[in-house]
Amino acid sequence: QVQLVESGGGLVQPGGSLKLSCAASGIVFRLYDMAWYRQVPGKQRELVATITSDGRTDYVDAVKGRFTISRDNANNTVYLQMNSLKPEDTADYSCGADFLSQGYWGQGTQVTVSS
Repeated sequence: QVQLVESGGGLVQPGGSLKLSCAASGIVFRLYDMAWYRQVPGKQRELVATITSDGRTDYVDAVKGRFTISRDNANNTVYLQMNSLKPEDTADYSCGADFLSQGYWGQGTQVTVSS
């Protein structure tokens, strides 16, 4: 059974930092391209950051220079380091795994940026 379990969300003040984790099981993690998405109620899910199986990364313009995606293949985990957080970063963040168009999603973790 494939599972992607996110953790690390919470409430943070503007300008603060959070590090999200997504632990994967049931897949050959090193083969999968991984991604972080976010969604605000009433809006479409937004792709935030991606990291390929060979470590190439990409980001949506809104988070470039503030967020960093990384992966630990030994521990089947992908991370999202979020710095200089803004209120507009508030969303439910979920991770996704993709290999040859076979994809899986996690349940998400809430990030709220507010003073």
